[in-house]
Amino acid sequence: MLTVSSAVKKLIAQAQPLVDDRRRAGLESVPVTEALGRAPAVDIVSAIDVPPAANSAMDGYAFCAADAAAGKYNLEISQRIPAGTAPAPLQPGTAARIFTGGEIPAGADTVAMQENCTEAEGWVKTDKKAEAGDNIRARAQDIKAGEVIVKAGTRLRAQELGLLSSVGIARVEVFKPLKVAIFSTGDELVEPGMPLHPGQIYNSNRATLIGLIESLGMVPVDLGVVPDRLAATQHVLKKAAMRGDVIISAGGVSVGEEDYVKTAVEKVGAMAFWKVAIKPGKPLAFGHVENTPFIGLPGNPASVFTTFMVLARPFLMACQGCSEVAARHLKAPAQFAKAGEKRQVYLRGRLTEEGVEIYPNQSSGVLSSACWGDVFVVQKTGEPIEVGDLVDVLPYAL
Repeated sequence: MLTVSSAVKKLIAQAQPLVDDRRRAGLESVPVTEALGRAPAVDIVSAIDVPPAANSAMDGYAFCAADAAAGKYNLEISQRIPAGTAPAPLQPGTAARIFTGGEIPAGADTVAMQENCTEAEGWVKTDKKAEAGDNIRARAQDIKAGEVIVKAGTRLRAQELGLLSSVGIARVEVFKPLKVAIFSTGDELVEPGMPLHPGQIYNSNRATLIGLIESLGMVPVDLGVVPDRLAATQHVLKKAAMRGDVIISAGGVSVGEEDYVKTAVEKVGAMAFWKVAIKPGKPLAFGHVENTPFIGLPGNPASVFTTFMVLARPFLMACQGCSEVAARHLKAPAQFAKAGEKRQVYLRGRLTEEGVEIYPNQSSGVLSSACWGDVFVVQKTGEPIEVGDLVDVLPYAL
């Protein structure tokens, strides 16, 4: 069995050809406000300085520190500068009433906070402690013209959208959303809303996968439930290869007599690896169907959630053109004890003020464990965990 780290490395390495194909196929221009979660294919450079001119960080009075000292800190007010107006040069020996964001007039080098000054009859008694440079935001303090502000492959978050807007960029060239064809296997599966007969269960994996894919800014292509038949599985794989950039299935990748996915992939494509030393979710397959990457997830609901987050998510993000796909691990003291296991275990847990705790039932069929918490606790192969040990914690959120 592959280790988790080896499997992730192999998956990310396989993502590059798809990124290259997508780059050749072109990009799309979208409004910045619609680019959340997307990845630009080229570096984005600012054409302007931010701020474009020195401005006040406070409501107060702008003046030349030397003039204030010479005038015994009593200056006539010569102009008023609200934010958004262009000031006149400051008359020597005077002060300007200025507001937060107001442009510093030529000739001024200091802003004193209004609460430390006294204004009366057109004059202001300035703060004696104010020094040159106080409360002034320098031009290009944030961004310089010609500077790369967002590198190619950066997954755009809300703060990057704001940054792009701050330099006047209204639209951004990004990779088109990845299309992920999904299907579930199993004669026992029934879609929600339909009557449930003996021996049947509702299909939760479809909704889970759709939600996870959409949360990455990608487009799910839902191919429904496939019966446990080899011919039907081969047919849906070929259909998925035509409609998706990537194929993800749930179920049917184990070694049971009714598990046909691995065999079907080998007949219509090729298998790169099968089985990863991860719990939950050992039977995980990766290969290609007609040059379309394929990931076969196990069928148990908690296994689907875990293997998608740990293995499929970084692969999909790499396929989308994202440069940073590795999850950031945290450290937290364990509030539980657990014996070591032969595989690397991803325990569904949640952070508390005291550390991290885990859901009492870690069965691969207990999806409520994923809803209860917000992190995985990563238990390394063979290593026991004692109360108080610092453990690796992998947040669900990117």
